[in-house]
Amino acid sequence: MPKRVETIVLHDSSTPVLGDTQKGGNVVLTSVDALLNAARSNSLWPLTFGLACCAIEMMSTAASRFDISRFGSEAFRATPRQADVMIIAGRLSKKMAPVLRQIYDQMPEPKWVISMGACASSGGVYNNYAIVQGADQVVPVDVYVPGCPPSPDALIYGVMKLQQKIRGRRVRSVSEIGLSELVFPRKKDSEVVA
Repeated sequence: MPKRVETIVLHDSSTPVLGDTQKGGNVVLTSVDALLNAARSNSLWPLTFGLACCAIEMMSTAASRFDISRFGSEAFRATPRQADVMIIAGRLSKKMAPVLRQIYDQMPEPKWVISMGACASSGGVYNNYAIVQGADQVVPVDVYVPGCPPSPDALIYGVMKLQQKIRGRRVRSVSEIGLSELVFPRKKDSEVVA
């Protein structure tokens, strides 16, 4: 009877596994897309843009009961230049729409938008001249969270859906990654050959 040798690889449940890699190896193969998207999806910094009652539910997601910090999103930002996810929570009036667009334009790329609640998503019960009938008329929306108001669990589920969307994103060019200066450094004027 021939001898059979089996290799047993132990895995601790608290240690993350990347794909089908095994412990003890020195090489991990992945694409730049997968690496950047994993980093981006697990470190979302939301911008506080609470407009109405949904903002209370948005704030409670950072409390200990729901703990949005599990997803790397505990740092709610008050400035658009430090945020990459805008959570529109509440009814958006036509007076506030230009302000929303200006703040969205100030956010660095890549940026995403979550529309939280029926009022932000479709105008809700406010079908009148003063309320925008959906935030997607002002900014592009990536994830809609329904409800009036939606629970903190629903917002966390929306964040998880946004993370899935970010992980599936494809980078089209080196300049989109933001590493273009490292890969293709600009030549100084003295280096240009005429």
